[in-house]
Amino acid sequence: MILLDYKDRRPIYEQVIEKMKDLILCGVLEQDVQLPSVRTLATDLSINPNTIQRAYAELERRGFIYSVKGRGSFVADAGSLRALKCSELKRELRSWIEEAKRTGLTEDKAHTWVAEEWISPVNSTGEERL
Repeated sequence: MILLDYKDRRPIYEQVIEKMKDLILCGVLEQDVQLPSVRTLATDLSINPNTIQRAYAELERRGFIYSVKGRGSFVADAGSLRALKCSELKRELRSWIEEAKRTGLTEDKAHTWVAEEWISPVNSTGEERL
């Protein structure tokens, strides 16, 4: 479910947050599903329980999960979270398009790049396409 990259420069708790967010946003973890306890997940990942507690606290602060006293942590409503993420992506795209226009990129070339990346972000040799 969650794979950590010990070569990643980001702290472990940030990696846990990112992986959990991805699982929630793509629907693997559905609304109101109970998450593993802090101790269980820490044991499964072979990390300190305080790391998981910190990740869960941040996920709750950001609205991805909610806690029920004495019962544990659960996945929040992913629909509103997806809508928020889509708005964020649209802002980023708008910014990218403005920069592409200033650089002189044609609309046709931008469409081509998006279509290529949508299908596969890497080429046949396993390298990122430029």
